[in-house]
Amino acid sequence: MPDQDRIEGAAKNMGGKIKEAAGKVTGDEKLKAEGKADQVEGKVQNAVGGLKDTLRGDKRN
Repeated sequence: MPDQDRIEGAAKNMGGKIKEAAGKVTGDEKLKAEGKADQVEGKVQNAVGGLKDTLRGDKRN
């Protein structure tokens, strides 16, 4: 089973994409920036989870 960080990171990344899109549609630059930040945070968290999987020897990435 993938590390919890990978699952949460993927969800945060997807939420960030939705938030960024909503910011673009509404013209809300703050919301758009928050969405981009959430995406970066999600990608980092996903990478940490992938590293944990690798260190545990989980080959089902």
